[in-house]
This record gives sequence, C-alpha cells and structure tokens, in this order.
Amino acid sequence: MKYEEAKDKFISTWGGLGSLWGINKAMAQIQALLFISTKPLSMEDIMEELKISRGNTSMNLRQLMDWGIVTKQLIPGERKEYFITEKDVQELTRIIAKERSRREIQPVIKVLNDVSSIKDDGSEKTKELIKQTKALHDLTQNADGMLNKLVTQKHNWLTKSIIKLLT
Repeated sequence: MKYEEAKDKFISTWGGLGSLWGINKAMAQIQALLFISTKPLSMEDIMEELKISRGNTSMNLRQLMDWGIVTKQLIPGERKEYFITEKDVQELTRIIAKERSRREIQPVIKVLNDVSSIKDDGSEKTKELIKQTKALHDLTQNADGMLNKLVTQKHNWLTKSIIKLLT
C-alpha cells in the first residue's frame, strides 16, 4: 500500500470511528488529517484534501477547537489561519475522555440525582424508582470519578499504563 492509499484509508476509517467518541464523520476526518500532517494546515488545505465545503470545514474546526483537540497556529507573514491537532495519543485520549465526561456523563449524573431525589410517597413504584436510579447514579458517579482521576493524572506511571491498555 502506498502513502496516498494508506492516508485515505486512515482518514476514512478514523472518520467512521468518530461517532464512538461523540463527534461526526467530518470532524473526525479533519482531526485525522491534521493528526498525520507534518505541518499546520489552512482551512483551504483541509477543504481541498477532504473535498468538503467551507461551511462544513469551518463549523467542524470550531467544534474541534471547543473540544480542545485542535488549535490555531500563527505562521509569521501568513494571513491565513492554520490549524494543528494534539499529536500525543495518550494526551489526545485524556482530552477526549475529559470532554466526553463533561458533555455526556455529567448531565446524566445530574438527571439521575434529580430523579433519585424525588419525594418518597410510600408507594412501591416510587420506592423502586428511587432505589434503581440512586444505584445508577452512584455507579455512574463512581465510574466518572475514576475516569476523572485517570485524566487528571497525566504524568502518573499507572495512568499512562492504563491509557496504553485502553488505546
């Protein structure tokens, strides 16, 4: 397999996997392209390489920057904006886990807390609802706590070992 074929296969596959970590195909493809690029890329470079519109590129770059995965890089003498992504796989995993917790797990914990904190009217169905949602709340909160400890301890040898196992 030659470079172009391997590059296209990687970008396409990474794009398909994007939904597993909560982003759309174009976002994942942009991140993949930046990930394997040897230099910062402009929006025009990205549009041309991936054959996507300016609006799609702009919107997805903005979202990737919101995630903390992509940043702008200024190039002296250039008027265009250039973009880079985190290249360290372990750091990238840490950023994604942290953001997914904020966007997905934390809202679920809040809902489970609200639901499990309703007033107990003494009925069997209310008791069951409280019991089960409290159990889910506690489990989710504990799992999120462990995940947060992992992602905040990026220089810890144990954390690095666990992240290596997960990636």
